[in-house]
Amino acid sequence: MENPMSIKNKIALITGASSGIGAATARKLAAEGLIVGLAARRTERLEALVAEITAAGGRAVALKTDVTDPASCKTAAAALIAQFGRIDVLVNNAGLMPLSDIDSLKVAEWQRMVDVNVSGVLNATAAVLPQMIDQHSGHIFNLSSIAGRKVFTGLTVYCATKAAVAAFSDGLRMEIGPKHNIRVTCVQPGAVKSELYEQISDAAYRQQMDNLAASMTFLEGEDIANTILFALQSPQRMDVAELFVLPTEQGW
Repeated sequence: MENPMSIKNKIALITGASSGIGAATARKLAAEGLIVGLAARRTERLEALVAEITAAGGRAVALKTDVTDPASCKTAAAALIAQFGRIDVLVNNAGLMPLSDIDSLKVAEWQRMVDVNVSGVLNATAAVLPQMIDQHSGHIFNLSSIAGRKVFTGLTVYCATKAAVAAFSDGLRMEIGPKHNIRVTCVQPGAVKSELYEQISDAAYRQQMDNLAASMTFLEGEDIANTILFALQSPQRMDVAELFVLPTEQGW
């Protein structure tokens, strides 16, 4: 009888690790015995999280990273490989969600979403893939969204970026699973408590999100971390390709 996948002492790189789902995933994986590389731009947040994980008996390193910069992603991956010899898990979590109507023409916000939500996933994946191919194993998690499956007004560009992540995940899995023994999981959360909403510059949409949060119990970052852990612990013969996770009260 095959035991669940042993994940202790595996090496994970988590983008957007300074808050929300990324930070929750870092805590969860560290508690399960993984060594976690925390990649984000806010160094002080990362250092605080490293201290917290270390105090709890885990192992973590802070990696100042801008996912929109391919060289920055390569540097983060190289630092982990230099220290620990491998990378077993990548969690592509960094993302932005500034809501606005298209006719508000917040073009800079659109571009930033494409840079972080799409290019960021591609850059981090490209940074870890050579090592995973070399070791003929690995597991890549891409954070898409309910917005990658359904389109919501005010979220049009965000939905487009998350649909891109879902499409990339599926094609990536088809290409690198059979050939290189690397698993790919696309996680698609519904409403989750996070700092995403703080980036909404449109006052009406910001109020709409606050009203939504008052009307239902949002998921916690830990719920998504548990979802990632489930897929990670599944037997090597099994690739949990997609996980659509949303609040019980979220009917749409």
